[in-house]
Amino acid sequence: MSRWFRVVAVAEACSWAGLLIGMFFKYVVAVGELGVKIFGPIHGALFVLYALGVVLSAREAGWSRGTVALGLACAVPPFTSLWFERRMAARAAAAQAA
Repeated sequence: MSRWFRVVAVAEACSWAGLLIGMFFKYVVAVGELGVKIFGPIHGALFVLYALGVVLSAREAGWSRGTVALGLACAVPPFTSLWFERRMAARAAAAQAA
């Protein structure tokens, strides 16, 4: 599960980057909305998968409700899914080493 969660967290962050670039071209440069049309649905699907990954990983690893809430909140600001995934991987590694 942790490997799947890592892949989804990275993919969600990459889709954020694509969506932000698409929004830049749509709203700042005003050359069209192709990037938003492409990355919007991709990011939406990965957002849902990330949220599902948080819930499933929490069940498997026994995370607290606060940790789950933090993980879900990290889906909203760009790129924080990466921070959360790394934090939880470090916690798991520390627990395994102890």
